[in-house]
Amino acid sequence: MAKLQVTLVRSLIGRPETQRKTVNSLGLRKINQTVVHNDSPAIRGMVNQVSHLISVTEVEA
Repeated sequence: MAKLQVTLVRSLIGRPETQRKTVNSLGLRKINQTVVHNDSPAIRGMVNQVSHLISVTEVEA
């Protein structure tokens, strides 16, 4: 199963509350913090919603 490595690269200052909650639900708290998630439609949807704030790479499981 593929996994997604998600890194927060932009600040949340001045962003709408919905985007802040989405980033927090991905498990990201600080800039340059990286988390790994299983590839699923729910995670893909969250990534698409805040794609301008994060960077995503696929990693082998």
